[in-house]
Amino acid sequence: MRTDPLAHLAQQLEQLDQQGLRRRPAEPMGAMALSFCSNDYLGLGALPAPAASSGAGASRLIAGERDEHRRLERAFAGWLAVEDALAFTSGYAANVGTLSALAGPGDLIVSDALNHASLIDGARLSRARVVVAAHGDADAVARALDERTEERAWVVVESYFSMDADGPDLAALRRGCDARRAGLYVDEAHALGVLGPAGRGRCAEAGIVPDVLVGTLGKSFGSQGAFAAGRAVLRDWLWNRARSFVFSTGLAPVCAAAAVRSLQLVIEQPELFEGVRARSERLRAGLVAAGASTATRAASTLPTPVAHEPPRLLGFGHIVPVVLGTPARALRWAERMRALGVHVLAIRPPTVPAGAARIRLTVTAQHSDEDIDRAVDAFASALRADASEPST
Repeated sequence: MRTDPLAHLAQQLEQLDQQGLRRRPAEPMGAMALSFCSNDYLGLGALPAPAASSGAGASRLIAGERDEHRRLERAFAGWLAVEDALAFTSGYAANVGTLSALAGPGDLIVSDALNHASLIDGARLSRARVVVAAHGDADAVARALDERTEERAWVVVESYFSMDADGPDLAALRRGCDARRAGLYVDEAHALGVLGPAGRGRCAEAGIVPDVLVGTLGKSFGSQGAFAAGRAVLRDWLWNRARSFVFSTGLAPVCAAAAVRSLQLVIEQPELFEGVRARSERLRAGLVAAGASTATRAASTLPTPVAHEPPRLLGFGHIVPVVLGTPARALRWAERMRALGVHVLAIRPPTVPAGAARIRLTVTAQHSDEDIDRAVDAFASALRADASEPST
């Protein structure tokens, strides 16, 4: 008799249901729904596709190299004031491929505790020794580097963490790496296009240049794909050894062309990111006025909220996380806001730590002041309903 190798999955999915952790595809939003879930921060993803080929047809090492690829890489390298860049098909592919090509057995990777899954997986694939440093703790990073026995070491962080809306002291990390013969790898996925001078990210804001800067094209730049930027020798090495690049069909030329067009708009129209910054401040102020408390520490260091405790607003900038505690409470909150036409999602473990489930709002250039006020009103309504019901 044949054994069903998938028979156990239904039971495990039921367990996820009972824990409030099962994910399902979202229903299409109605015409009146107002979304605060998009990573299209500058609203450029709504632009029509430019005139370019829809596919590369092969790995770029074989027959997939197109003019659009080099225009993209040179444009972003010039904007970021580095020597060159290499385009990947996604942010996940960029981090997995770049990190596993740079580090190997006998090397050390010091990784922030809240790094994205793509960075975690890249570190694992590298087979280097990995030390997980407490989130945002430059001293812990320095200790790990001081205690190492390995000759080569990489410090790997995000510049702006998408679930906590905070970021490390990049200048301190640069100084620590320089003093300890380590490379600095910074993922600027959620910062580029919005934060820093002219939207050039938190590294530019800190006045530092990392050894590797990763940026994505599917967020502020409204396209798809990603790049790793730095010295020309980095690009040459990744061209030869980044497996997620070497063994993938090249980035679609239409995506590369769309990203270059978006970059030009960011340069020419600073009102795009300036508007996002202003409305982010309006949303944060409105949520506090409605009853949210402002957390002064990282979410990972806060105690689990108790029933009816005011929600905790985290971080800074255009990502606006509000910690509620249990998955059930976060789900109820999101459902109440969606019932009022404001689309937000409950973020639950394992994406965030146990006891730190939250809703997460993202502000984009497509939001008006009226949209922000509508979101604040829906939040206030959910807060009033929460006060009248038991939390679990």
